Amino acid sequence: MAKKTSFAHKASRKNKNKTERSRRNHRGGGGHKQTSVRMGGHRHPSSRRAFPDSPVCRGIFHGTSRGFGFITPEVSQENAPAEDLFVPACMTGGAIDGDLVSYRAESKKKFGGENERNEAAVVEVIERRTTTLIAEFCVEAHIRGRKTVRRLYAVPENKKFAFEIEISSADSFGAVRGDKILLELTDYPTGEHVARGRVLRIFGAKESRAANYAAILFSHEIPTIFPDDVLTEAEEVAARRITSRGRVDLRGDIIFTIDSADAKDLDDAISLKRTEQGWQLGVHIADVSYYVRSGSAIDREAMARGTSVYFTDQVVPMLPVALSNGCCSLNGGVNRYAMSALLDLAPDGSLRGCEIVQSIIRSNVRGVYSEVNDLFAWGEKSEFAGKYAAVLPTLADMRELYRLLAARAASRGALELDMAEAKIIVDEQGEPVDIIRRERGDAERMIEQFMLAANEGVARWLSDRGLPCVYRVHEKPLAEKMQAFAEYAMGLGLPVGRLGQGSLEPTALAADLRRVLSAAAERDMADAVSIVLLRSLQKARYATQPLGHFGLGIAQYCHFTSPIRRYPDLAVHRIIRAALSGKAAGRELDRLTSFAEHAAKASSENELRALMAEREIEDLYKTIYLSAHVGEVFDARITSVAGFGLFAELENTCEGLIPITSLDGFFVFDEKNYRLTCGSRIYRVGDCVRVRIESADISSHQVEMRLIEQVS
Repeated sequence: MAKKTSFAHKASRKNKNKTERSRRNHRGGGGHKQTSVRMGGHRHPSSRRAFPDSPVCRGIFHGTSRGFGFITPEVSQENAPAEDLFVPACMTGGAIDGDLVSYRAESKKKFGGENERNEAAVVEVIERRTTTLIAEFCVEAHIRGRKTVRRLYAVPENKKFAFEIEISSADSFGAVRGDKILLELTDYPTGEHVARGRVLRIFGAKESRAANYAAILFSHEIPTIFPDDVLTEAEEVAARRITSRGRVDLRGDIIFTIDSADAKDLDDAISLKRTEQGWQLGVHIADVSYYVRSGSAIDREAMARGTSVYFTDQVVPMLPVALSNGCCSLNGGVNRYAMSALLDLAPDGSLRGCEIVQSIIRSNVRGVYSEVNDLFAWGEKSEFAGKYAAVLPTLADMRELYRLLAARAASRGALELDMAEAKIIVDEQGEPVDIIRRERGDAERMIEQFMLAANEGVARWLSDRGLPCVYRVHEKPLAEKMQAFAEYAMGLGLPVGRLGQGSLEPTALAADLRRVLSAAAERDMADAVSIVLLRSLQKARYATQPLGHFGLGIAQYCHFTSPIRRYPDLAVHRIIRAALSGKAAGRELDRLTSFAEHAAKASSENELRALMAEREIEDLYKTIYLSAHVGEVFDARITSVAGFGLFAELENTCEGLIPITSLDGFFVFDEKNYRLTCGSRIYRVGDCVRVRIESADISSHQVEMRLIEQVS
């Protein structure tokens, strides 16, 4: 059975979108660095005379591995089509994926039927937006007379670029057959000319972990080295002496951290006191804004990165180590500056108020999730009881409060998605030797609830004072998405209530979704249903307006608790610091408002980039692991269905594609109900199957499986 993971936890890590992964991995995804560079227009003879009576419009061309493509019209155009336009292979006009093109369009009969579709022909390539590609370096030798002639060329990793690129010996720069390379396009493919390019960087052998790792980081523009001025500035600010001047001194309070055993950037600590009116929950967050001032070299670099990026056994930090693992980390037994949110909670855990102070704290214990979970299970008989002796009574109170907060979250409709996460175990060389499901206990969930409470309290604090804020927002799902999900759930025999009604209020809608998830869990299909629901929800993002968080059931919410690893949290701290010092007024308030808008936009973009890189790295490690198990048979569950096949996930979360061509019979894809059908045989999301690992391509991170039998 899958473990329960809250929406907030998944949003902060990796909520997997299987449809996107299938498109990226098996229909031609992959990384390529895109820049907007004007390369000059190009007209292709096959497209000049197509649809001559249609007006010329503009749009973005999307290539495919099969030669044809699609155009997304510019929305600013008058009468622009709402949907993408199909471009036959003979009408692409030399355009490649990402190009800005002009086109003519016409409605055509679809395969001789009654339905019509919009077809387009590229008239001209206005702007080449792809200038570099990640590719495999290839060498082909053939005999010409008495000489052996070598042909050097590259095959793009992204199959949307369905052409080869010729490379001269002078432009190969020492690359050898099978290398994964970064290639610059010097000539684009046209009807008269082949594509040509030159090697800019050699990552290494395409099957090596190091080469693929480096290529993924590059393709998502994840910087791994800090500029010298940033490192120098970090060392200088980290050396500042810590004093209690101007701070609320909380070093006498019982304050401690709870994190994973391997965490080094400890940015949150907790405290709890019972009061006559209920509880005072203290959430003490590293005061990063004290060290990272607006406009500094560190600040510019932090905003450009946006977030720390966590991989299997490594981290690319947002801040230099002197800060992230040093003066900002709330290590046990040392004085640290903090921004403390002191939450006034009623006896039932409801939030009554929030006070924010700049403090100085000293963590009593460096807590570890697994150890605290052991304490919760065994109490004073736990082998860790001695280490936590000074905080055991506080921990007992914290567990009680956690249960109250969790109950309140359920009552307001917060979604619990059953999504498994992988824990990848590596050897001393960094190679994956095992993959297991990551377990979460009460300790992890308790800290999560405390952080949620603090984030809500801080968002209210800023809103009540009319101050700008970088809110974390998650808007209500679109009605048509909920209708589709309701039809899918009904097909599984799950109770959908009023899900198909577009007029439902968010609270009622969330309640019905929770009932569906609960019923799915009882029937051992929670994983699959959670995946489909996740696709039906809108994506969480950052904004300067309190648009609410549907997944959490909270009206005003922000990120405050992780400024070491997330820039929006640092931005919120900076606004609070200005408010506490009395500077958030006049021109400074205008500046803070503009800063919040910029931080929200940049943070949303950087978060997406980091999530995609983290997913690809995880896919890489899983593929390497499964490459040692080719030919073996495993139990699995279907997690996604597409027109080209089924995705099946093993118990340890490793996933692969069962191509539709490997299934016996002619199968029809039912997109609405996520299933493939051939007569009485039906394969749908959630079905248990037995599969054999057929291949594991490390370079493309693709795993192919063969269906042995359907278990249910």
